[in-house]
Amino acid sequence: MPKRAAKPDETSHKRIRLAFYGATGTVTGSRYLLTVDEEDKQHKFLIDCGLFQGLKQLRLRNWAPLPFDVQQLDAIVLTHAHIDHSGALPLLARAGYRGPVYCTSATRELATILLPDAAHLQEEDASFANRHGFSKHSPALPLYTVEDARQSLRLLNSVEFDQPLALAPSISATWHRAGHILGSAWLTIQIGNHKLLFTGDLGRPQDAMMKPPAPASDADWMVVESTYGNRRHEATDPAEALRSAIEPTLHKGGVVVIPTFAVGRAQSVLLYLYRLRQARKISSVPVYLNSPMAADATELFRHHSDEHRLLLNEFQAIRNMVHIVNTPEESRQLNTLSGPMIIVSASGMATGGRVLHHIKRFGGDPRNAIVFTGFQAAGTRGARLVEGERELKMFGEYVPIRAKVISLDCLSSHADYSEMVDWLRGASKAPTRCFITHGEPAAADALRLHLAESLGWRAEVPEYGEVVQLTP
Repeated sequence: MPKRAAKPDETSHKRIRLAFYGATGTVTGSRYLLTVDEEDKQHKFLIDCGLFQGLKQLRLRNWAPLPFDVQQLDAIVLTHAHIDHSGALPLLARAGYRGPVYCTSATRELATILLPDAAHLQEEDASFANRHGFSKHSPALPLYTVEDARQSLRLLNSVEFDQPLALAPSISATWHRAGHILGSAWLTIQIGNHKLLFTGDLGRPQDAMMKPPAPASDADWMVVESTYGNRRHEATDPAEALRSAIEPTLHKGGVVVIPTFAVGRAQSVLLYLYRLRQARKISSVPVYLNSPMAADATELFRHHSDEHRLLLNEFQAIRNMVHIVNTPEESRQLNTLSGPMIIVSASGMATGGRVLHHIKRFGGDPRNAIVFTGFQAAGTRGARLVEGERELKMFGEYVPIRAKVISLDCLSSHADYSEMVDWLRGASKAPTRCFITHGEPAAADALRLHLAESLGWRAEVPEYGEVVQLTP
């Protein structure tokens, strides 16, 4: 009987390169440039398009010329809507990019909230700096404008989970649920007979709000996030941890300020607060959600019930519990009130937004508390407070902090290193190459070691601007 002819390797004639233009040595600025050279055609795809946050040398990259030509991009592919993954889209639109941006429907809806809001905050900050004269630049300018953001939104195209999308002949992308926030996905890029996997930001298997990530698949190459690559989340009930953090302050009439990410953490924090109040485990005090963006994002949970665990009656009850602060005037009025009360406000790392005004107003009183519920990137005000600093520079002046500062990692929506390793066990074989990104240096290297010790995988931590050849 004649032997069946071997299936030709459709990837053998391609040259594949992956460039790391973000999320190296930091948890922000996710940007990966994938280049596929064929015999007569070159294809370029940007996977994620995030802003850098935290340390000044990182933030300056947002203002630097882009390290690639946007006119050469075939498409941009997003894992999810968080600003460190999507926030640079308006910059690319302003630079002339007019191609498609592919993402899930929930990511598209969230981006229509997040990107104009980010631009509006930048315009407000620049205006405030110019009025009060504390900027080193004259005049202070926003990184991008609301109009830039609106232009970028016109490029968004929705895709379905688990449905391959052709990006080019013999190249396709598939989005799989990541369980991090609404619409979040881990990606597989099929190039001929070979596969490249990006974890994006991977959620947790037992998150109170989001359903767990879809199981991992085999891939020839992987790009793995390492936000908590050197830490395990506390084996404690997050609701009980939150109760322990806030109830002593509420009991003595203080104000609890909770800086939180408007998409994901804000909704989880409100869910825990509602359940604690229902169980009468915390004082029944006013709860203010001072983030119109978070309020708008919360509404999207009603439209994407297949992605989360929140029950409809809980959704409505949470809405009834919360006082939503909409206008800047209402936000200013909030600072004239006294405790006990809880203020949930963005941003989660205290890098900007209305929460800064609340920290300035209430942070100087030792009766109050500031409770962080997510990862704090190096160089952010949140990181400095968690690390023990008790004086913050805000609005051109130094503000003393006397309030109690508490960090609750157990409320994070990122998988820790143990959960990441367990998820990767779903792959039946080791990738040819595994790249560790989206983590501080110690966390990225720690995850590299964990993968070696637990799975026997060889992994590497790329540098900013590094370009690697992916050999089929």
